[in-house]
Amino acid sequence: QVQLVESGGGSVQAGGSLTLSCAAFGITYSSNCMGWFRQAPGKEREGVASIDRVDSTRYADSVKGRFTISKDNAKNTLYLQMNSLKPEDTAMYYCAADYVYCGLRQYYSNWGHGTQVTVSA
Repeated sequence: QVQLVESGGGSVQAGGSLTLSCAAFGITYSSNCMGWFRQAPGKEREGVASIDRVDSTRYADSVKGRFTISKDNAKNTLYLQMNSLKPEDTAMYYCAADYVYCGLRQYYSNWGHGTQVTVSA
């Protein structure tokens, strides 16, 4: 059974940084595409960043230059380094994995339960 567990969320002031982690059980990161998504209250869930099997990455325009997605295959852990955080980055952040799909659409088959990020002005 696949399980994705996010951690690292919290409250930070605008301009600050956070690093999210996603540990996986039941899958191997090196064989999957991985993504980070977020959902703010009253808004649809959106793709933030993705990374494929050869470590090619994609980012939403809203986070380019501020967020960095990476993974450690040996630790089976996905990361999202978030710098220069803005209040509009406030959301629940989810990691996702899929054996076939790579990208920023919500076509992933496996999802975590999320970790909350709150950025105050």
